[in-house]
Amino acid sequence: MVRKRKRKKSGIRIFAALIFMFVLVVSAYTSISILGSHQIFKKEYDDNTASYRSVKVTPNSTEDRIILPNPSIVPEPTISEASESLNSPNAILIRLTDDTVLMQKNSEDIVYPASLTKMMTTIVAIENLPDLTAEIELTNAVFEGLYEADASMAGFEPGERVKAIDLLYGIMLPSGAECCIGLADQIAGSEQNFVELMNQKAAELGMINTHFENTTGLHDENHYTNVKDLSVLLSYALKNDTFREIFTSAKHFTLPTNRHPEGMTFYSTMFKGLGNQTIMDGEIIGGKTGYTEEAGLCLASLAEVGEDEYILISAGAKGNHRTEQYNITDALVVYNSIGK
Repeated sequence: MVRKRKRKKSGIRIFAALIFMFVLVVSAYTSISILGSHQIFKKEYDDNTASYRSVKVTPNSTEDRIILPNPSIVPEPTISEASESLNSPNAILIRLTDDTVLMQKNSEDIVYPASLTKMMTTIVAIENLPDLTAEIELTNAVFEGLYEADASMAGFEPGERVKAIDLLYGIMLPSGAECCIGLADQIAGSEQNFVELMNQKAAELGMINTHFENTTGLHDENHYTNVKDLSVLLSYALKNDTFREIFTSAKHFTLPTNRHPEGMTFYSTMFKGLGNQTIMDGEIIGGKTGYTEEAGLCLASLAEVGEDEYILISAGAKGNHRTEQYNITDALVVYNSIGK
């Protein structure tokens, strides 16, 4: 009887041991499966996240807690991030290929355009000049009040006879006010008559929040626009071959005149401000700067990035001609953000 009880207890122990071993085997298999899945997830995550470093997950690893960004990889800002960091309170970015607006920042707020006005002056002059090689005399009246207003000048003198094409370059590259008035007088008889042509063109283009009072961009409370309207203007003007050639020129050599027998060399204020700074996957190929105390630093620019062209209009940045050119800094930030 005792032997039977001992045999029964022995059988129970063996059965319990078998169950325990089975549980251990199942637990080990489950742990290995979970760990393997975790490693695969980590690998797939890291493969799809270039800015994160690879972390091998092992049992009891202290690194299996967080994946840290790789400090050696600094991602470029996206367009939306770039817009938030701009110095310019007003801006708009457009892809010319399909006229898609990629970024807007207070684009419909009224601003003073300063010398961005001269884009309209130039395209209206081009469209109303029958002969770009015609010689135009700059009278004494052309220069009245310009020096007193501290207007930017190309360097021509009273009584100088200048080819129309050189006056157009004088408007856009060194931002010469005397070139604006000289062409206005020649085409329309006076600056005010020419301004009427400018406002007519603005209406034709649908620039409903724009009104011009002069050809130069000198400050006037009734001389206003917004960056959205200016983008419409620039998009239109760039379709004109003469305007595009001037807008994308870094410098221009004028023909000899009676006051400058060796001619003069004009340099684009935008390209001078840009210097050797470049953008990724492309280049800034044209532009027009603007500044008055009331308007701040402004810029209209054209860039090639990849296979597309883009225009950026910005206005109102703090600073002046003696400070950092924040309008150009903004353009570099925005164009570098494209496609990121």
